[in-house]
Amino acid sequence: MSVLLLRLAGPLQCWGIASRHNTRSTRTAPTKSGVIGLLASALGRPRGADLTDLTMLDFGVRVDQPGALLVDYHVVTAASRSADPALRRLPTASGATLQPKDSTKVTRRHYLTDAVFVAALQGRDIAHLAEALRHPRHPLYLGRRSCPPSRPVLMDLTPHPSVEVALQQAAWQAGPAERHRHRGHEHVLCEVVLDDHEGDDVLTDLPFPSLPSLRRFGPRTVTHKRVAVPVRPDRDIAPPHDPMDLLG
Repeated sequence: MSVLLLRLAGPLQCWGIASRHNTRSTRTAPTKSGVIGLLASALGRPRGADLTDLTMLDFGVRVDQPGALLVDYHVVTAASRSADPALRRLPTASGATLQPKDSTKVTRRHYLTDAVFVAALQGRDIAHLAEALRHPRHPLYLGRRSCPPSRPVLMDLTPHPSVEVALQQAAWQAGPAERHRHRGHEHVLCEVVLDDHEGDDVLTDLPFPSLPSLRRFGPRTVTHKRVAVPVRPDRDIAPPHDPMDLLG
């Protein structure tokens, strides 16, 4: 059965799973809901569309370069310069509005910096997903709109017996600095997170059909493992993306 391999690399990534209120956190590895959202964007599906065909795919992710946590300090406020007093108040979840003196809030948004992951999805008739990633209908983001990928997302579409085997055999995608840290090593141990009905960890990141304003997610059981990935010569890895190439 075919396995779709994705390279998720960029200056910033954010894979939230329980982000609410003033702190917007991120997981240390891409979530299934986040990757499904990326595929849905490539396919051109609107918010609230039925994603059952995508949620049914077997999913796994490998941490090639863990990156570092960045906490971004934000101040959110209403349109304080507006002549309309109603626009100088932030809305509440109940539909009311706050007083102007209470309509400025501090938020902290968490990101992963300089991280690289390999995601794998397996299922029947998924060639159209590879084509959508080659020619996406909408821009692709790594969890949030402020997190564009720095390298092509599509790695390969190839037959494999399982997602786990595909992640064991996929070339290591770490950047130059991480590769330099492991110079002289034949293998590097990478963490993988795999869909597993008998897994010992539960993540609430399986999207359910719902209105765009009422997003609902269900539980997904996973297992955590480590796989040994060969450290191949740098020439086997695609060169880093340079956005200034577009100005040539």
